Amino acid sequence: MKTGKELKPGIVIRLETDPWLVRKAEFTKSGRNSAIMKTKLTNLLTGYKTEVVYSADDKLDDVVLDRKEVTLSFISGGMYTFIDIMDYAMYELSAEALEAILPFIEEGMQDVCNAIFFEGRLVSIELPTTIVRKIAYTERSARGDTSGKVMKPARLANGTTLQVADFIEIDDLIEIDTREGGSYKSRIKK
Repeated sequence: MKTGKELKPGIVIRLETDPWLVRKAEFTKSGRNSAIMKTKLTNLLTGYKTEVVYSADDKLDDVVLDRKEVTLSFISGGMYTFIDIMDYAMYELSAEALEAILPFIEEGMQDVCNAIFFEGRLVSIELPTTIVRKIAYTERSARGDTSGKVMKPARLANGTTLQVADFIEIDDLIEIDTREGGSYKSRIKK
């Protein structure tokens, strides 16, 4: 059993009899009202999409899923092919099915991911909690602004833009926390 506040992208819950994949989850707590979780869900059997709002205390049935370790093999058009590390089986998913993690997938990545299966069918890919990516472009740091935590936009090789520390430069390797939509964690020393 999961509560509404424990929902996050990649989790599968059971509504009535169907499994639903949480594509997006946004926690909101306002002053007077109770805490809520706004979610975007996709039915794993039919592909139907919907948005549902849950109270933070709502009880939801989670689904037991099979997992296998995979790595990205190649990208062809809108299809992403992953290969099983143990038995070299190949699995394909569309860009639409990978919507939540797409900003962090790039050609040639070596990250070991989890392939998530429901009743023998691949339904989702889960990235590791921390990944390493190279900065393709960022502006030079602004001189003089050193009060507090100074951040600036940077672009990864696949076009994803995220906020990084002011001292980050082009070709630096950074760690990214993939939970909650991804955020800069630290620079990797060369």
